[in-house]
Amino acid sequence: MSGRGPTRPSTRTEQVYGRLRADILAGRFEPGAKLPFAELTERYGGSMGALREGLQRLVEQGLVVSEPQLGFRVAPLSVDDLRDLTNARCDIEGMALRHAITHGDIDWESEIVASFYALERTPLSAARSDDSTPVVDWAAAHQRFHVALIAACPNQRLRSIASSLRDAAELYRIWSARTTTPRDTVAEHRKIVDAALARDSDTAVRLLEQHLRTTERLLVDRVSEPDSALGR
Repeated sequence: MSGRGPTRPSTRTEQVYGRLRADILAGRFEPGAKLPFAELTERYGGSMGALREGLQRLVEQGLVVSEPQLGFRVAPLSVDDLRDLTNARCDIEGMALRHAITHGDIDWESEIVASFYALERTPLSAARSDDSTPVVDWAAAHQRFHVALIAACPNQRLRSIASSLRDAAELYRIWSARTTTPRDTVAEHRKIVDAALARDSDTAVRLLEQHLRTTERLLVDRVSEPDSALGR
């Protein structure tokens, strides 16, 4: 029998998951917005099963929340949660970075340099489709960079926790990027790279924490803006 068979369910799930995640990270759904099955099925296609599986994956990443009897919605934002999240990231990613600097080899160094090069070539100021929403390409490059920083950490569980916290922080990072406060993210990342490659763990961890807390500060400042969707 010739011809191509039907698309596997896993492939359809990946497609639906990928498109929905991209739209959430691009800011096309407001924090806390409901995600009705009927509208999502019409928008993304695929079966209800594929859509539900995709939503569950986003729940695990902290981008979507599931509420009994109410369905799914984009994760809401709050100052208290942001502060808890930032504190956890500073502790976990800082620890993982120290281990990575201790154990990293030339491959680790090469990926840090390559990921920073890609990130530097997609500056945040030019990565906005409407001068307010960062596009997914920049988010992917940013994630690759932060993954590369701690990739040489030999503790897989530590890396996994860091990844989970970073996923949960994506909505906050994107919302903070909508502020008009000037920020040189390229310089921030370059300083972290220089310290990591110099094997100066104390400086690298300090700079990483400053980077994460700058995002926190910008977002907290965003609360006072009239159109803020951030809850207290």
